[in-house]
Amino acid sequence: MYPYSILIDLESCDGGITPTKWQKKLFPKAYQGKIKVLHEGINTSICKPDKSTTVHIEDKGLTLGINDEVITYGTRGMEEYRGFPQFMKALEILQKKRPKMHAIIAGADKVFYGQENISYKEEMKNELDLDMSRIHFTGVIPFESYIGILQISSAHIYLTYPMMLSWSLLNAMSTGCCIVASDTNPVKEFITDNQNGLLTDFFDTNSLVEKIEFA
Repeated sequence: MYPYSILIDLESCDGGITPTKWQKKLFPKAYQGKIKVLHEGINTSICKPDKSTTVHIEDKGLTLGINDEVITYGTRGMEEYRGFPQFMKALEILQKKRPKMHAIIAGADKVFYGQENISYKEEMKNELDLDMSRIHFTGVIPFESYIGILQISSAHIYLTYPMMLSWSLLNAMSTGCCIVASDTNPVKEFITDNQNGLLTDFFDTNSLVEKIEFA
């Protein structure tokens, strides 16, 4: 059910804009003819490959670059809607299979969609057998620092329920990351499996592990 204010705007406007086809389809059919799909775009002069980039993990005295095995995960909040528990379960398996692999996780230890009093970060750390020396939580960082992380990424993981697409995915694609993403809308508007990324079922942890290993 849409708020009355949005319906009033749709009735009175000459035209509207939405960034994805999936979002457009969520509006009442009577108004979809007014709406154009037009993404805001990505700044490709900033989001671009740079093989010389290194990332310093200060608390562990570690420097990582493109020759290291690094998987990345970026999110506004570590929550179910963005597949954080699935990612961490896959990470537990991958750490045992790939002893040189590091994971860099950017984002807030906070839930924006769902029960706000839960810390999935702490839940996963307590529930899973993880080597924390190879998992690096950056917290919320400046945009330029986030791009630096993407520039050294061996594989960038993006998982989501069908909802608004994060700009972080398109930033990663523009930066040249190999993407492993969930086979959900509107991700499929931007990624075709085995062409410009790898897609997997959101809930299939074993498939996610296989795709990351392949990447």
